[in-house]
Amino acid sequence: MYDLNDAQPQMAPAGDLIPDGTFARVRMTIRPGGVNGSSPLDAGLLTASKSSDAKMLDCEFTVVEGAFARRKFWQNFTVAGGKLDDKGVSKGWNIAKAAFRAMVDSALGLDPKDMSDAAKAKRTLRGLKDLDGITFVARIMVEPASSPQYKDANKLAHVVTPDEPQHSAVLRGEAVPPEPVNAKPRKAAEPAAQGGPAWATTPPAANPNAGAAWNTSPAAPATAPAWAGQTTAPASPPPAAPPAGPAWLNG
Repeated sequence: MYDLNDAQPQMAPAGDLIPDGTFARVRMTIRPGGVNGSSPLDAGLLTASKSSDAKMLDCEFTVVEGAFARRKFWQNFTVAGGKLDDKGVSKGWNIAKAAFRAMVDSALGLDPKDMSDAAKAKRTLRGLKDLDGITFVARIMVEPASSPQYKDANKLAHVVTPDEPQHSAVLRGEAVPPEPVNAKPRKAAEPAAQGGPAWATTPPAANPNAGAAWNTSPAAPATAPAWAGQTTAPASPPPAAPPAGPAWLNG
């Protein structure tokens, strides 16, 4: 006999997209591209653009819990170069900087309006490498493909900060309704529907193989980000005296 009552909900097919506007906790991992950043801590961390002088962070996002746990999507953030604003600052960096600050606020539960010395210290990074492994609440979108030969893709719509109601709801493990970004959301995977399958009404004798062993596998637990328990500085700190660093670097 196979008791399926304690089985975890099935995961959405890997080829399907996370629904447009989904809220979830995600972990960001930086994929080094071999280009040095402005901080010694960021040696080899950046990726060069193939079409401009821009330097980027190549980031992988993994959903850490819920119906889409372990699903991944990817996104680049320009941190130098590219188009400049009227002050000569990279427009891409201005956008990325705002997103990175929001990630820290979301991860540490900081009110975005909190400009106390303690909050400012937590938002001070020794290098972009400090963001590797950060876990925060995100709203995920479906970005339509730019041309027919490409497929639609999941992207980070925006970082959900503690002043938004979805932040605490996601952290409590509640099911938060998606808020689509696109006017016409693309087809996306939905969490497994409740209720029994069609064959559940067939007498057991006609279904001797109904119990599938792989349905008993437990879901992978959400893991704490690597930096959450870090108590020592990374192996290659800057030679000059660095800022104290955000809270997660001090344990």
